[in-house]
Amino acid sequence: MDLFDNLILGLTTAFQLKNLLFCLLGVALGTAVGVLPGIGPTATVAMLLPITFGFDEPVTAIIMLAGIYYGAQYGGSTTAILINLPGESSSAVTALDGHQLARQGKAGTALAIAALSSFAAGTVATVAIAVAAPPLTAVALKFGQAELFSVVVLGLIVSIALASGSPLKALAMIVLGILLSTVGRDGFTNTARFTFGIPDLDAGFNFVSVAVGLFGVAEILRNLHDPQHSGRIVGAIKGLWPGREDLRRSVAPATRGTVLGSILGVLPGGGHVLASFGSYALEKKVSRNPKEFGHGAIAGVAGPEAANNAAAQTSFIPLLTLGLPANGVMAMIAGALILQGIALGPSVIQDEPELVWGLIASMWIGNFLLVLLNLPLIGMWVKMLQVPYWVLFPAIVVFACIGCYSIRGNIYEVLGIVVFGLIGYLLIRAGCEPVPLLLGFVLGPFLEEYLRRALIISRGDPMTFLTRPISATLLGLALVALVIAVLPTIRRKREVVFAEEE
Repeated sequence: MDLFDNLILGLTTAFQLKNLLFCLLGVALGTAVGVLPGIGPTATVAMLLPITFGFDEPVTAIIMLAGIYYGAQYGGSTTAILINLPGESSSAVTALDGHQLARQGKAGTALAIAALSSFAAGTVATVAIAVAAPPLTAVALKFGQAELFSVVVLGLIVSIALASGSPLKALAMIVLGILLSTVGRDGFTNTARFTFGIPDLDAGFNFVSVAVGLFGVAEILRNLHDPQHSGRIVGAIKGLWPGREDLRRSVAPATRGTVLGSILGVLPGGGHVLASFGSYALEKKVSRNPKEFGHGAIAGVAGPEAANNAAAQTSFIPLLTLGLPANGVMAMIAGALILQGIALGPSVIQDEPELVWGLIASMWIGNFLLVLLNLPLIGMWVKMLQVPYWVLFPAIVVFACIGCYSIRGNIYEVLGIVVFGLIGYLLIRAGCEPVPLLLGFVLGPFLEEYLRRALIISRGDPMTFLTRPISATLLGLALVALVIAVLPTIRRKREVVFAEEE
């Protein structure tokens, strides 16, 4: 009965006119950035963070940002199928068979299967969130400071194991992010740290400046240095509703992709990317005709599309139950919650039930809106590819600077966008990922707080992290994840999986 009551609360919240409009805006923007290569949901959410600061209710902001995230998973498949150019990294595997279907005159079928598989997977994954969140939260509420510290450590280490590129570089990015998070006044002693006597740094680096710089400006600079060229649409788009045989052949792959994506989406790092590639590999192994993959297999579209959308939804589970962002976008959303004065952690589902259940209910609505947006408006999304980067990017930068300045009227925060943008670009050129840095920056204050509280409670005894069974188990899992990450065989496999993301 509690679940039913919570869902009623969520639906009542999500169906408020303002929340409906921002849900529609979010999924529309998400589809647009999924279609446009080189922008992505992370950069878009970073750009829109300043807007959320002025929202009256946090739930409205989170509904919009969430819509951008899972909407981008839909949009990325459109260009992957039509012009063999994935708008999102998780859609790269969809291009393998989706584009071949388009070349065979079945673009409409491929697009419809992608949309329907995504809708079904998103709906099921939302149910999984609704069912799993309360019991996980109940368990998390029993955690002490030592256990919470170990959870954060585990999340950071797992994000290293699942990051593309060198684990050592990912570890360095996390450490750098944690160090940047210590700039400002100590929360326990109110002593200024690493501010170099600059009063504007007393509050630390602004999260919006860091996020917009690392993902917005840096991504723009990378695309200007190495522009991606649009392909050519193959043939006319006809027959947007698939035949009975295509639907029958899509059910099992979509079901398997949904289950796989729902599980992998919870993992920190690139869970949605791993889900789509893992689903493709699974379908190829279980297929009676594996040679058709790469030549227009409908299962090669249905499975990965279901997997990456399910993963996009379930990545909210660790954020809502533990306050632990699973990827860069979740870190952005966590930052938006902090800007709204929401205290992240296991208690958020009890302290802010309207926000949590309103978000969960909005995912059902958002997935339905995405089907309505993706199929009838395919022509409009494709035309967006004709917008030249030299027009699009300056507008994005100006919009981001105005939004960042409007938060506190501080010109130094606008300069911070420039500085972190250059830093982010240099890191990308050096083969380092900005996402672990942002995760370290967001989780750094929690890591420090839980560490110091645990040591205060234990009177300075560091063994408290090992003598408490749950904490010791979590740290043990973190150690195992770190060892696995540096194993040569695992490292080579991870590089293959993320090769399409580069």
